[in-house]
Amino acid sequence: MKTFWSEHRSILLSRVLVILFGILLVALDLGGWWFVQFICANVVLHTGTRYALSLLICLYICSVPAYILLFSLHRLLNNLEKDLVFVQENVTLLRRVSWCCVAAAVVCLIFSSTWLSLAVVSLAAAFMALIVRVIKNVFVRAINMKAELDYTI
Repeated sequence: MKTFWSEHRSILLSRVLVILFGILLVALDLGGWWFVQFICANVVLHTGTRYALSLLICLYICSVPAYILLFSLHRLLNNLEKDLVFVQENVTLLRRVSWCCVAAAVVCLIFSSTWLSLAVVSLAAAFMALIVRVIKNVFVRAINMKAELDYTI
């Protein structure tokens, strides 16, 4: 019996999601002011330029690591599709993803003085950085073990 879900379809889904998040990020950057105004007026009921401007600045600063992260994930998926799994480039890409999460965590923590809910976003980004960092360390170990096995044969 053939299974519906395959490795190829999983990578394809990941690619589609990376592209979808990229499109959503561009849309959020283009409509940032309107998004922030909507959040201020309807969700948290804060009014005033201080709140809106602080959230908008946080959003645009966090966009930079988000674009880098999405591009790195795209390259990582390209490598996986080419069966390049335990290679140094993937370690570099995972390290970059981890640092992007750390950057977003720091930025959100700084702006949490105005928006307390950004502290939760900061915690989530820091936790994701930890997870990606552990996976990166697993890749480093696997690359080292692969190199040792290649030398013994």
